[in-house]
Formats: sequence, C-alpha cells, structure tokens
Amino acid sequence: MATDKLTLGSQTPQFNLPSTDGKNYSLESFSNKQLLVVIFSCNHCPYVQAYEDRIIEIQEKYKDHISIAAISSNETENYPEDSFEKMKERAQLKGFNFPYLFDESQEVAKAFGATHTPEIFLFDRDRKLAFHGKIDDNWQEPQNVKSPYLKNAIDELINGKKVSVPETFTIGCTIKWKK
Repeated sequence: MATDKLTLGSQTPQFNLPSTDGKNYSLESFSNKQLLVVIFSCNHCPYVQAYEDRIIEIQEKYKDHISIAAISSNETENYPEDSFEKMKERAQLKGFNFPYLFDESQEVAKAFGATHTPEIFLFDRDRKLAFHGKIDDNWQEPQNVKSPYLKNAIDELINGKKVSVPETFTIGCTIKWKK
C-alpha cells in the first residue's frame, strides 16, 4: 500500500523508470525550466481511458511550459492488460506525446503516496508540489467540464500566481498493489 501522501510544498520524489519509448526517465530527464505533471496511470482503468485524450491535449497546449510523465504502478499478474508490453501498445495506439513509465516495483507510487489512476501531482519549477488531485470535475463528459483543475493550476503557476485550488479529492481506479 501507499505510504503517506506528499503534502503541498514537498519535493518531487526521485525516480528512474523505463518508458514505452525505449528510454529510461529520471527526475533529471525533465527540464526544471518547465512545470512537471506526474500522472499515475494504467491501461485498464475506464477513468484513465476517459482522460487520455485530454492529457494529450494538455501536453500539446502547454508544451512550452510543462512536461508530463505518466507512470503505471499496477501489479500485472492479476492485471495483465497493464503489463509493460501492453503499455507500449497503448502508448502507440493513442499517440502519447509524453513518456509512459513502468513502476514495476511500485516503489515510486509508494514514494508519492499515490492511490488512484489517474492521480495528478503538479510540481513547480523548484520541484515543489503545487497541486494534487484530479484533472477536472467531469471524467465522463469533457464538453461539460466546469472546473478544469489541472489547467487552472498550470495557468496560475505560469502566470506567477499561487494555485487557488491546490488540492481536490482523487477519482478513478485504485492502484493494484502486489500481495
């Protein structure tokens, strides 16, 4: 199970994970001139699937200001659709414009205190946690979103402001932990 959640202002935990693009990514792989969005994700969760196009769109819209790293930490014995091979297939099928990383040991999810997919951690340029929660207020109907929490937080940080809604509850599937 996850340890304690990161609190606002916490430093980004270190990681070094393989990606579906054949590279390994660590915290240092991402420019500190940009904000860093870490999204705990997976293949099988319907909430994640509902958000994938929005995540791609956010990375495209804010490509000069943010880097997104999606991390799948699910155990794969009971969830074979979340295997690294299936992750590679999903990333290619969807055309992910961000690295999709595999946390096979689940240590990175534990370090973040992540519990759900999708679960968002937005870090400022100093790599301090500025926002934690969900992408927006309507996972099923993107056209009816009233509160785009992640976009608002990104816009506020880009404009040198404090994030007005720094935390929301998370929604989605729970991370599937190894026994």
